[in-house]
Amino acid sequence: MKLSVLITCLFVSLPLFAEDRRDTHFLHAREAFRAGDRNKLERNAALIGDHELAPYVENYQLRMNMDQGDSVALRNFFERYETSYVVEKLRADWIRWLGKRQMWTEIDAEFPKMIAPDVHVTCFAQQARLARNDKTVLDEIERTWLTQLDPPEACQPVLEALIWEKRLLADDVWARARRQFEANHTGAAKQTLSYLPPSQTPEVRAVDAVIKSGMGYLARQPGQWNATRQGRELAAFAIQRLARNDSYVAVAELEKIQSRLKASERQWAWSQIALQGAKRHQPEVLTWYANAADAALSDDGYQWKVRAALRQQEWGVVHKTIEAMPPALAAKPEWVYWLGRAFKAGGRTTDADALFEKIAGQANFYGNLADEELGRTVMPPPKALAPSRDEHTATQLNPGIKRAMAFFRLEMRTEGVREWNWSLRGMSDRELLAAADLAKRNQIWDRAINTADMTRNEHDYSLRFLSPYGDQVRPAAQNQALDDAWVYGLMRQESRFITGARSNVGASGLMQLMPATAKWVAKKIGLRDYNHGQVNNTEINVLLGTSYMRLVMENLDNHPVLASAAYNAGPGRAKKWRADRPLEGAIYAETIPFAETRDYVKKVMSNSVYYTALFTGQPDSLKNRLGVVAPRSIEPPKIQDLP
Repeated sequence: MKLSVLITCLFVSLPLFAEDRRDTHFLHAREAFRAGDRNKLERNAALIGDHELAPYVENYQLRMNMDQGDSVALRNFFERYETSYVVEKLRADWIRWLGKRQMWTEIDAEFPKMIAPDVHVTCFAQQARLARNDKTVLDEIERTWLTQLDPPEACQPVLEALIWEKRLLADDVWARARRQFEANHTGAAKQTLSYLPPSQTPEVRAVDAVIKSGMGYLARQPGQWNATRQGRELAAFAIQRLARNDSYVAVAELEKIQSRLKASERQWAWSQIALQGAKRHQPEVLTWYANAADAALSDDGYQWKVRAALRQQEWGVVHKTIEAMPPALAAKPEWVYWLGRAFKAGGRTTDADALFEKIAGQANFYGNLADEELGRTVMPPPKALAPSRDEHTATQLNPGIKRAMAFFRLEMRTEGVREWNWSLRGMSDRELLAAADLAKRNQIWDRAINTADMTRNEHDYSLRFLSPYGDQVRPAAQNQALDDAWVYGLMRQESRFITGARSNVGASGLMQLMPATAKWVAKKIGLRDYNHGQVNNTEINVLLGTSYMRLVMENLDNHPVLASAAYNAGPGRAKKWRADRPLEGAIYAETIPFAETRDYVKKVMSNSVYYTALFTGQPDSLKNRLGVVAPRSIEPPKIQDLP
């Protein structure tokens, strides 16, 4: 009997041993490719068999041999794995290789098969079209003139074609350079200015002087600096550089020279001062925007003008500015909502409700607020039927999902996420739900959440708003007297419940704790013998994270909006962003200067509403959660040395 059991165990284990060996061969092949070891790569490729990641090994071989220009072998690979992620990436590399050698006919054949080409690849395809005298490409390029501000090298020839074909004038060149200075792409701006006629092109050393020190540049100008356009434009650029550091210094310098600038130059300089002042919440911002008059604003300029008006409750400015936005920008949920609020403030309730209807029902911050404006509660929609056995089977047999799961098995999360995300393209709601459920059953929490988030008509919010680690999270939240829906809302945004998550700035674990913060909290709560190697331990990470949430809450009026902002950007900044008057929590959130923190706070607060509904079965109010943020003059009790 014992012998038969042993034989059975051996028989069952054989495929696992074989899989382990093939995993090893794949890893060795990958190492060989990275090291440029052709012989080792070929040896392991011969042993990989029908492993899920065999296409990647073949991809390594083709990449290593790309310089031979063997298009037949590449096309054969493309045909066998067409529409896969590995083909998309290899074809992109092949187009780049062809582009550098100006093999335009080959690019014309391959580019139409790309599914999601990046800018670099697209520009090579545009070069190919120009090479066969397809002038229609110039229309496409011209539409990106003011938005594609820091393009890769492959795009320079197509941008220059606009100049040679006289599709752009000096005004257009200066307009692009202004946008690039605003975006701090000063190197790209220097390239743009080289497109001006030689007699109008500023000296490179003069542009460099502006970039280095706006004040220094202005101080060294000769008496007739404003006699030429380049002299005046560079002076406006110098004001822009000053405004990045100190709006008031920039105002003082602009007031000295503005009479010597032409209207468009003066107005643009004021718009730049206003933009930087809006990000600092300075009270004179709307006056500065008024001085900018008819200056052409960037998307960032429009949005910050609205945010400044929101903080000052100037609903007329909110209304006019949103209606002046480019249509695609004005159609974003935040500006639909705030235009609705502006209409409501002006007594136009029917028009306001029509706007709220456009975004109501969306599972996001502004969709939630629009629902509440219309008197509706925020609750998850009816839960879709669970995936059937056939739907589960189809998901497990999906080649891209199989490759992603193999990467996850090998702890290659980056590659697994890319392959997984690519495989979701074009999936129906039923397929997405089955994939999300597969991820959940394998505890790949982030893919389960993100995949369930993509459904359009059939939904499962228990997948969208997973709540794993309940045995650790709920007691920790209770011990700190924290709302567990808020804790889960924050964790969902921080790490998507990946215990080994690590940010690019060094934050770790479920609650993404920075080393210094974790050490400080451990000391504060008396956690003995703590070392940072323990930070990814679920229980310790949750203990430290929830303890920090409580300390931050106590330091910030027990206000979850302020505390959420503080958790992401630091308590000092969260305090600084308050106003001199009470602010709606929604206005505080929308006017946070850091884009990452602004998005973070909105998502954490909206997440919390859904977690409450899932945990209690009762609706929650986002407006109530947001509340009112007290003025900065009212200081709560302080905790010393809060990081």
